[in-house]
Amino acid sequence: MAKGDTIVSFEEVSFEYGPNKPILDEVSFSVRRGIKATLMGQNGAGKSTIFQLITKGVVPVRGKINVINGLSIALSRQVIPREELTLTVREFFEKCFPHKVYDIDPKIDEVLEVVHLKGHEKVHERIMSSFSGGQQARLLLASALIQEPDLLLLDEPTNNLDKAGIEHLTKFLINYKKTLIVISHDSEFLNSFTDGVLYLDLHTKKVEQYVGNYKDVVAEISIRIEKENRKNAQLAKEIQENKDKSNFFAHKGGKMRMVAKRMRDKAEALEEEMVDVRKEDKTIRPFTIPHQPELIGEVIHISSVGTVKNNKAVNRKVDISLKRNYHLLLSGPNGIGKSTLLESIASLRAKGIEVADGVRIGYYRQDFSTLNFEDTVHDSLKEVMEKEIEENLRSVAAGFLLQGEIINTKIGSLSEGQKGLVAFARLVLQKPGLLILDEPTNHINFRHLPVIAKALSAYQGAMILVSHVPEFVSQIRIDEVLNLEK
Repeated sequence: MAKGDTIVSFEEVSFEYGPNKPILDEVSFSVRRGIKATLMGQNGAGKSTIFQLITKGVVPVRGKINVINGLSIALSRQVIPREELTLTVREFFEKCFPHKVYDIDPKIDEVLEVVHLKGHEKVHERIMSSFSGGQQARLLLASALIQEPDLLLLDEPTNNLDKAGIEHLTKFLINYKKTLIVISHDSEFLNSFTDGVLYLDLHTKKVEQYVGNYKDVVAEISIRIEKENRKNAQLAKEIQENKDKSNFFAHKGGKMRMVAKRMRDKAEALEEEMVDVRKEDKTIRPFTIPHQPELIGEVIHISSVGTVKNNKAVNRKVDISLKRNYHLLLSGPNGIGKSTLLESIASLRAKGIEVADGVRIGYYRQDFSTLNFEDTVHDSLKEVMEKEIEENLRSVAAGFLLQGEIINTKIGSLSEGQKGLVAFARLVLQKPGLLILDEPTNHINFRHLPVIAKALSAYQGAMILVSHVPEFVSQIRIDEVLNLEK
C-alpha cells in the first residue's frame, strides 16, 4: 500500500466501550498518502470506531494514533443524527466547520452538483428530514466533500443510493486524487477503485493490511481460511492418533510407558501447531419468516399511489392486488416517494390503499426508527412475540449472531449492521401477514445477503420491497414491479 508518506498510523491501539466490551486489541497499521483503501470486517467489529478514533471522536484506552501535522480529515457518516434532521440544509453544512463560513451557499451548490443532487438551487432553507433516504445519503457525502479534506473517510456511502447515484459516486472516487478509506458492503462498488484493504477481525480485534483490489483480497482471505481448516483437520487427526497410542501404551508398563510419554509429548507439540482460524466470516443461519396463517383472500389493494415529480406531489391510478405469497417490487429513483409510500402503508394512512382487517404488518425501515434505541435486544424481540417463549427468542437471536452480551445490550449501542439483524429477527418472531421492506441491504454484511434473499424469496405472505441493489433483488421471487417513475 505504498504510494506516499505515511499520514496516519496506529501503534498498538486498544479501545473498549466499557468493561468487558473490547473493540480493538493492540491494533497497528498505517495509511499512506494517495491510497484508496477498504476497511472491512463483520458487523459490530469496530470499523466505524476506527473512523471515530482517526477523527478524535473517541480516544484510545491504550496505544498511540499518529496523524501528520496539518492533515485535514472529513468523515461522511452512515446516517444523519436524529438531532440534525430538524436543521436546514445551510445549517447542516455550517456544522461541518469549526468556525463560521461566510457566503457558504455557493460552496453548498458546488458540492451538491458533485453528488448529483438535482434541484439543489432552492434547497438551502429546506429541512433535512424532508429529503428521501437516498437524498440524505448524498447530503452526507457532500458534507464531507465541502471540507476539501486530505483524508476522506466514507462510512457506507452507497446506502439508499439508486443506480444513477452509485454510478456517479463511483466515477467520482475513481478520479479522486487524495487519500480515501471506505467502509462498504457493496463488493462491486468497492472493487471499482480499491487498491488496498484494512481487514478488522471481529474475534482477534486486530487489523491486517492487504494489497490489491477488493475481490482479490477477499479471495486471498478465503483461500487462506480453507488452507488453515485443512491443516487443522490433518493436525487434529494426528493428535487423536497419538493420544490413542499414548493411552494404549500407558497400560503396558515398563518401557512402554516411555513410549506413551513420547506420544503425549508429540500430541501436545502438534496442538501447538494448530492455527487459530479466522472466525470473522461467520454468517447468519438460514432462516424462515413465518407468515400469518389465518389470512385468506386479498391482503392489500392498491388503487392509487402518491409520488413526487419536479418537487410536486402527483397521484397516479393503479390496480394492484396482493394476496398471500405475492411479492411486489417498488422501483424508481431517489426522491420519488418510495419510502414515504411505504410509511403511509405501514401506518394505515395511505390514500387509495386498503389493508385487510387483522393483517399484521412487519415493517423494516431503512433508518431503523421502528426500533426503540433504549430497549435491549432481548426486550425488543420480546415485544413482537405473541407468546413469550424464552428458548425460541434466544434461538432466533443466536441465528442472527445476537447472542452473548449483545442480547442484553441497548439497541442504540449496536452498530448499524447489528440493528439491521435485530430488525430481521423481529420479523421472524412477529410472523407478519404483510411484509414491508425499505432497503433491507443497508449496513448488512455482504455474506449475510444471500441468506436474507433466500428467506424473502420463500416468504409466503404478501410482500412489498424497495431495494436499489439489483444483485440482491435478482435472488428474490418478484411477482410484479410497480415503477413509480412511469
